[in-house]
Amino acid sequence: MNVCYFFMAMDRDRMIETLKKNQVWDVVVAGGGATGLGVAVDAATRGYKVALLEMVDFAKGTSCKSTKLVHGGVRYLQHGDVMLVLEALRERGRMKQNAPHLVKDQAFVISNYTYWNNLLYFCGLTFYDLLSFGFGYGRSRFISAKKVINRLPTTIKKGLKGGIVYHDGQFDDARMAVNLAQTCVEHGGVVVNRAKVTAMLHDDTGTVSGVRFTDTESGEEITLRARCVVNACGVFVDDVMSMDSPEHKKMVTPSQGVHLVFDKKFLPGDYAVMIPKTSDGRVLFAVPWHDKVVVGTTDIMRPVAELEPLPLKEEVDFILNTAALYFETPPQYADILSVFAGQRPLAAPKSKGKTTKELSRGHKIMVSPHKLVTITGGKWTSYRRMGEDTIDKAIRLGLLEAKKCRTKNMRIHGYRPHPDLTNHLYVYGSDELAILDLANTHPSYAKKLHGDYPYTVAEVVWAVRHEMAHDVEDVLARRVRLLYIDARAAIAAAPVVAIAMAKERHKGQDWIDRQIEDFTALAKKYLL
Repeated sequence: MNVCYFFMAMDRDRMIETLKKNQVWDVVVAGGGATGLGVAVDAATRGYKVALLEMVDFAKGTSCKSTKLVHGGVRYLQHGDVMLVLEALRERGRMKQNAPHLVKDQAFVISNYTYWNNLLYFCGLTFYDLLSFGFGYGRSRFISAKKVINRLPTTIKKGLKGGIVYHDGQFDDARMAVNLAQTCVEHGGVVVNRAKVTAMLHDDTGTVSGVRFTDTESGEEITLRARCVVNACGVFVDDVMSMDSPEHKKMVTPSQGVHLVFDKKFLPGDYAVMIPKTSDGRVLFAVPWHDKVVVGTTDIMRPVAELEPLPLKEEVDFILNTAALYFETPPQYADILSVFAGQRPLAAPKSKGKTTKELSRGHKIMVSPHKLVTITGGKWTSYRRMGEDTIDKAIRLGLLEAKKCRTKNMRIHGYRPHPDLTNHLYVYGSDELAILDLANTHPSYAKKLHGDYPYTVAEVVWAVRHEMAHDVEDVLARRVRLLYIDARAAIAAAPVVAIAMAKERHKGQDWIDRQIEDFTALAKKYLL
């Protein structure tokens, strides 16, 4: 079966050649996570000439290590930050509207062991629903203890007084990043991974006028001239700000969040769990995701930013100990299939001893004296609004000609309403048929990467040809999510992936061996 599909592949070689041309870009974005991609998509859809440079791979850092939730921020409501919640709820609705193949409704249950908590959380979540103003996913409601047990058969039953059901969104973060990169390209933008920004350029007045970056695949240095440069490098924004002003003082501190992944037996069914108050005042979630359960997160300030941070034992113990208070058969160390840690960029504390819970979760836009625009903070749910606010700021600074934002109701690449969630290919949206066609046309592509999981070689081929996947990690961590749901299975699948990628990229056995070795070393960090 040969089928014709309309899409614009992300051809890295072609894009690098475009970047080498001596032209002036309207916007150059440093950083290919949720924030940078949101900025690039906003700028491209307004009609600006846009180039996005990502140091490693799209969503390589914190943006692929979220709790997999599209949410208004119930925990922020506890602290009275109503405006932050209001904005996030509206953006939550837009994400589902614009990317229904990736964002779905997720019902949560809060198990309560006092009647007072039933009343307290029902009132709070009803207010949460009211704030959504037509962007809601479903109404919150009280349910009896019997109904809680029906929805959460593994919950502790002794002393249970009932529960509250409420709704938020659930999604695949790294797949969203890939689709945003594709959306940017389809609107005329250029996006490149393995492009490390190394310097800021300034004109005769001292104003930022472009960047210099290294193509880490070839080692070549390339200079881009630009009317506006946006720094969206997450926990690494200070590094880029120092390129602009060597005397720059640190403005961001990393807050680490860890998640553990378990078998579905610990949370059978489709309902997620929200534990509204833990021993240190945090909120903990247990969320069904790709037929596994993701439990997290922690919130610990770290001294330096890291691309691959390691979970601390105290973080893992905190999650396991808290889960033991709510699950009749609590998960143990031996049950962990994968563990991943990400670091959020928060405003640096002005006084010693200040905790991450005291720092703002809202996004901030800062402009240096040389007009480098830096966007930091926020979360996945508000990625679109962060992009809009950043480009609006650049317009007000006189860096860009005024043009209206077009992303509020804009469909993301792959848009496909009512996907079949029982088919693992649903995350590809409208690209699913092309992947199936690959497998049908080339029977060898139908081979599974691992016997216990449905991912196939066709997805590897697609990732290389159309999603700018460069190495085994790109595929197993962020194109298919095997590293994040079962690290041991990902290690076992690495040889199959490496061989398939080598054929596509015309690499030899040395490359295959090195890829397997490098990925295995990385994947072991996801195991305890």
